Amino acid sequence: MEFSMIIVLCSTLLFSCTPLAYAQKVASPPAPTPTPSPAPAPSPPYVNLTDLLSVAGPFQNFLNYLESTKVIDTFQNQANNTDEGITIFVPKDDAFKNLKKPSLSNLTQDQLKQLILFHALPHYYSLSDFKNLSQVSPVSTFAGAGGYALNFTDTSGTVHLDSGWSKTKVSSSVHSTDPVAVYQVDKVLLPEAIFGTDIPPTPAPAPAPDTSPAADSPTSDDSAGAGSAPGKSPPNSSYRINGVGIWSQLVLAIAGVLVLFL
Repeated sequence: MEFSMIIVLCSTLLFSCTPLAYAQKVASPPAPTPTPSPAPAPSPPYVNLTDLLSVAGPFQNFLNYLESTKVIDTFQNQANNTDEGITIFVPKDDAFKNLKKPSLSNLTQDQLKQLILFHALPHYYSLSDFKNLSQVSPVSTFAGAGGYALNFTDTSGTVHLDSGWSKTKVSSSVHSTDPVAVYQVDKVLLPEAIFGTDIPPTPAPAPAPDTSPAADSPTSDDSAGAGSAPGKSPPNSSYRINGVGIWSQLVLAIAGVLVLFL
């Protein structure tokens, strides 16, 4: 019995050491190596619109309206938490000071909020993008479409905006790095949805000053003949001298005759 078990064990060890078993072990494919996943793209830097507008230019009036209407929160979320980004048109402080009619003081809080929303597009646009954007105008703003839309035209690289009430242009780029673009404009954008379509005509430009040369001053000859009748030239000096000579001779002749009779 013990001898049989020894033979079985030896046979098992011998089989496991044969070249066939060794070949089966060598031929087994290696385990696949996992492919490393690509590193995620870095997220764009956070843009603080309050800080940007505070230091970038004379935009304090617009910033005050952003904060009082809470629109700053809407713009800030669009700038940093969406893939679309945002484009903002910021009027200078002088634009609010020069706005006489219509006045913003008569607007309700909701109308004022819509007016501030009207100054932004819910997408990032570089300056070069406006050339194509002008072909699809009018463009909806954050305030909506229709009476809250803006028309764009690109003239030799200068971007012009038209809301009906306001016609202005982009005068400078304050910040333009995807996903946030901030452009300076010279006028407050006034939507037709708030102020109506009865837009007063644009005043005609002041006439240019007359730069034509003055009429030629009269010459001495013209002055001398100003009092003479038309078509007659004034008597000259030789005519007057000849007249005096004839009268002198006539007087002398008469005097001679009188002497003879006396």
